[in-house]
Amino acid sequence: MSWFERRTWQEPAWTPADILTAKRDRTVSVVLPALDEERTVGDVVASVRPLLGNVVDELVVLDSGSTDATAEVAAAAGARVVHREDVLPDLPPRPGKGEVLWRSLAATTGDFVVFLDSDLVDPDPAFVPALLGPLLTEPGVHLVKGFYRRPLRLESTGGGRVTELLARPVLSALRPALGELVQPLGGEYAGTREFFESVPFAGGYGVEIGLLLDAEQRYGLDGLAQVNLGVRKHRNRSLLQLGVMARQILGTALARCGVPTDADARLTQFVQVSGEWLPDVSEIPVLDRPPMAQVRAARLRG
Repeated sequence: MSWFERRTWQEPAWTPADILTAKRDRTVSVVLPALDEERTVGDVVASVRPLLGNVVDELVVLDSGSTDATAEVAAAAGARVVHREDVLPDLPPRPGKGEVLWRSLAATTGDFVVFLDSDLVDPDPAFVPALLGPLLTEPGVHLVKGFYRRPLRLESTGGGRVTELLARPVLSALRPALGELVQPLGGEYAGTREFFESVPFAGGYGVEIGLLLDAEQRYGLDGLAQVNLGVRKHRNRSLLQLGVMARQILGTALARCGVPTDADARLTQFVQVSGEWLPDVSEIPVLDRPPMAQVRAARLRG
């Protein structure tokens, strides 16, 4: 039986009651990284809120410097809001999603951590039980990735453009065993604190592929699982934005696979202004934060 057959749940059927029984005395933290997501974060929090106090032990929105009402909306919906500057305050924050996910480990205590993107539209309350199912019921699983159909505008399928044009080909070339992951870059996933605190976190959009590569290297394929979350709708980005994202993901993937890469890379794209094509240069830092377990140990030593 292949890994895909053993570790893929096409129709996950775990109910909150099932998860509550399986977790026993262990605890679960749900974390939503957020940057200017006032339109959607409340609904994502609301989809998890009924599980708080039973399946979920803490629900945290980690704010990444929002300038809109993200924090207020999240708090009103029932989440504990933590600002990135208030976690490990002696370390100046860096921009990027990976940074706030890394800091969330210091702001939460659960034995299992579930990450959900805060820009989801029509989030399903079944996401959290589905992601926790393999972690709680299958021995040796440390990272569970969600996969889904991603509608793009009015098409019935599509989306995941960086996955299909970059991540999947890169994994096929560098770590072919990971080719059976449906959504390697998906933002809905869960893992053991043991795993998350033992590995570095890429600071930006490379965080997901970095964690995936580290999990496979540390535990082998059987340490991974994936569950079908149905449909995921979110804000679609422009091609220029996706280009920046892709360069950061590529840098992290190459570094994890032992290919030298510039930690302070630049990406030149071109935009048309008044009929002329002009270069638009973006700084693309590819920097890791160290494993949180190392940070904790260093602080204990003084």
